[in-house]
Order: sequence, then structure tokens, then C-alpha cells
Amino acid sequence: MAMTMLIVAVMMTSFAPLSGTLTAQEATPATPASDVASDAALGYDPELDRAAALDEVTALLAAEGYDDRALAAEQRDRETRFTDTENVFLPSTIALDDLENPELASAVVPLFLGVGTDGVADEEYIITEASDFDIAHVLGVNYAPKLVHARGTGGEQEVTVEDGRIVFRGSVDFGPELSVEAGPAGQNVVPGTSVFPPAAVQPGAVGDAEWSSAVVLPSGLVINAQIVANGTGVHDRVVEISPEERQVRLELLDGFQGGDQLYYHFVTDSSDMVAATLERAVYAPRLANLAAFGASTLDDESSLLGFSPNINGLEGLEDPERQGLNYTIASEGQDPINIFPLDPDNDQRFDNNYSPMWDAHVNQWTQEAIDAGLQRRITGFADLQSLIDQGHVESGAISPDGPGNAYVNGLRPSGIIINCPVIAQPFEVNENDSDSDPLG
Repeated sequence: MAMTMLIVAVMMTSFAPLSGTLTAQEATPATPASDVASDAALGYDPELDRAAALDEVTALLAAEGYDDRALAAEQRDRETRFTDTENVFLPSTIALDDLENPELASAVVPLFLGVGTDGVADEEYIITEASDFDIAHVLGVNYAPKLVHARGTGGEQEVTVEDGRIVFRGSVDFGPELSVEAGPAGQNVVPGTSVFPPAAVQPGAVGDAEWSSAVVLPSGLVINAQIVANGTGVHDRVVEISPEERQVRLELLDGFQGGDQLYYHFVTDSSDMVAATLERAVYAPRLANLAAFGASTLDDESSLLGFSPNINGLEGLEDPERQGLNYTIASEGQDPINIFPLDPDNDQRFDNNYSPMWDAHVNQWTQEAIDAGLQRRITGFADLQSLIDQGHVESGAISPDGPGNAYVNGLRPSGIIINCPVIAQPFEVNENDSDSDPLG
């Protein structure tokens, strides 16, 4: 997809209404602590006031015009909205288009209206994840229990809720013009590429010191909420937005998981200026305070989950093996096709390790592998492990020295977070791949 600013048009087509899989009355009771096998299961959150959280999300939905009856109707409609082949994870997805073409694929999701730091209700935002199982089903979003570990890190954004509207403490400026000057820059010389790292970047959107998409409601519920439009403009990934219909169409980015391509996800914001620019996301430096880099297992008190972008793959625009953040620069904005470990599982209350806050462990081809002509697409964590074992791939030169992360094949964390809510993985072939949990 081109790296130029997209033209925003009001959508003329009317899509289905906002979603919710359970009403507040239908949500199951809180699981007693005694019934939880271990803290690592992350199925019980003792710091959450669940009754207050249900009141909050009910108010958010009601402010958008959806009562229990509308939510029940939406739940029924969702049963037939998508096919099994489309393999949609985010329940509130309204429409998907061009899934067979990664350069055009997009998804329509509901909008919520919030209040900005100036007191004006003009912050259009989306919700894609929630930290509580039942409330995720009420909202119709992905269940991401690891998000509870965002609380108290300084990387979260604590908000209030007034009259069914989130009042944000942070803000996003969509005014800057996105730009990239090909590199390399600095002392981190990456083999096999003349464009990465870039010499200079300017993200197309910048969050202030208070902005984070890891939003904590007064109840303690953590949601993944991203502003996509306000008085300063729109997110660079917005294709079309219709405030009247309360919907927005966003570009889907491609990736690999478990040997299968078309691991479609949004990119909303990033803690790193270069990543935010190349991924056309909001630069949100506050996210860097989320804990903890290089900690990806259920037992880790971390809101992050490791994944692996490449930084020196093949750069040819027509090369079927093209991949990497260097390819994104060389192609003026095509997706880097990153590598992910697992799918969301919204039916798994316990032992659920999904998080949209992806902890980048960048990989690079070794000079020896490049000289031998071995570069190709890396298609999953199992494939990545094999290449590392053969000495063909290693930790990226931009990653600081330190211990490797066994969850991500021993690669070192780069200290970069990219918020990528996972939407769908259509046409999946390797459903029982070993990448579903890299550590078993």
C-alpha cells in the first residue's frame, strides 16, 4: 500500500450496527480466585471491579445508541456474517474486503466517540481488545488478558468515563506529513541493504506525553483503544470514515503465522519513531514504558508478546520472496510482512497468551546467507528457528546487547512496541502448526 496520505471519503454504504456478544445481564459471574489454577492463567483479575466495568462498557455502547436488544440482534447477525474460511477473530468486524489481495485488504469496524483534552467530543476511536473475558464478549472485541499488566507501568493511559464517553488524558496530532529518507543511518550497519535503517523519518501522527492506546478505565478494565480521527485529521491507515454510520474502514496489514500468510492485522501506534513511520502508525512514546521487553510467556508479568520483523529481506517489488522493513522503504510503503507466533483465541478464558502489544525482536539474514543467495520469505516461528539453527538468521543489528528471549527463538528484544490488533487469517491451511505456542 502506498505511503502517501490517503483521501478520506464518507462511506455511502450502510453496514451492520455496532456489536456486542453478550449483554451486561448475560455476562457470566466473576470466577472465584479459588477456582483459578494459577496466576499465570490470567483468567481472573482481582484488581478489576467487574460490576463497575460492566456499567462502563454498557454506558459506552448506550452512548452509541445500542441497548441490550440491539446487542442481542448483533450477536445473532454475527453468526452468519462471515464464513469459516474467512476465519475472523475480531467479533465486532462489520465487513472485510479484498482478502485475497494483501495490497488492498481492509476491514470495517465500529466507531466510538470520546472527549479530547480540550473538552471537545471529537475524538473518534476504535476498541479492539479488552482484558476481561466476559467484557470482551460484551464489547465484541478480542480477549487479551495480558493487558492487565499495563496497569501501573507508566505506559498506560488512565481515563474517566462521563455520560458514556471516554475522556482522554492524552491526544494525537494527525497533522504532520509522513516522510522517509532512505538510510542507512548511524553506526548500526545492517548487511545486504542500503536503505535500512532510514536516515530520517517523520511519522504522520504523533501522540503527546499522555497518549497511550493501553487505556485503563476507572474500574481497572484495560482496553486497546485507538483514536483514528479528530480535529487535526485522520489516521494514516484510514481508507474511509463515516461518523454518521459510526463506522471506519482501515487498511489490513499482511503477515505470516504458522506457515500461513494473510495474518491480517491493524497497525495503530508504536513506541518507536521509525517503526511508527514505516508502519504508518501513531508515534506514541509513552508505550515504551509498558512492561516488560523480552518477557512473552504466561508466567511473565508483561503486557507484551514477542514477534519478529525482518530488516534485510529481499527488496524487489515484484519478487515473490520480498519481505522486511527494508522492503517497506524500498517499495515506498508496502507491508513488511512480519512474523507472528499465535492467533487470538476469544473462547479460551484461561492460559490465554494473546496481546496486541507486540514486542519486536527483529531478525536479519547473516552476511554469509546473503552471499550464498539464501534470502527468502520467513513464514513462521518454526521456520525462523530452523534458519537460526542453520546460522542463516540472527538478531538484528539494531537490537541492543542483552539476553535473548527463548519465546522468540532466542532473538534479542529491540525495545520497540507495535500495537497490532489481529483481525483475521483467511484461507488458513496449517491450522495445527507448531507456532501456536512456541514454548509448548
